[in-house]
Amino acid sequence: MASAPCGRRRILVKSDTTIKDLHYTIQLAMGWEDIHLHHFIIHGKYYGITQPGGTIFSDAAKQPLRERACEVKLSSLGLREKEKFLYEYDFSICPFMGAWRYWWRHQIRLEAILTPDPNQTYPICTGGKGVCPPENCGGPWGFMKAREEFFIGDVLERFAQMLENKKFDMSREEASELLTWLSVYQNRFDRQKVNQNLLKYATGDRESL
Repeated sequence: MASAPCGRRRILVKSDTTIKDLHYTIQLAMGWEDIHLHHFIIHGKYYGITQPGGTIFSDAAKQPLRERACEVKLSSLGLREKEKFLYEYDFSICPFMGAWRYWWRHQIRLEAILTPDPNQTYPICTGGKGVCPPENCGGPWGFMKAREEFFIGDVLERFAQMLENKKFDMSREEASELLTWLSVYQNRFDRQKVNQNLLKYATGDRESL
């Protein structure tokens, strides 16, 4: 399960799920676009996919984990039921502090170890609540501040002006931002859409994502 200030997800994954696949599963379940650095912290060790400017993940033999991210499976990590670990996403060096700045920190909890259904394609999202915070919104504090400042009345007034002037002069960027924050305002979680994307990923149809 991955959680954020306004959303949480419950996901079923197979024990042979790799670190690489778990990362993409969380991205799809939360609704993010995988445009920032990330890592997992499990039993005090860092795991992830090496990216330029980010952490270099190495095993005991000091070999980059870039090639091994698709080989390290959850079953090899010795995780137990109810155990928790961290997934951190969207971090960089803070120019003022000279230290790493982490925007999103998720607590992942292994709720149960179940027998997989041979007729089910995994991963699959079985539950969730709340919309995903938009990319680049400034972490929990920035998101909550922007959410508080978003006023639906301003949106309605903007549309009323366009109707009155009979001129739709909204740019694509403005429209995209407006739709994003309208989604935040509604705070709805679309499990069906998440599972459609997870199925595409699981079956190899990843270009359409």
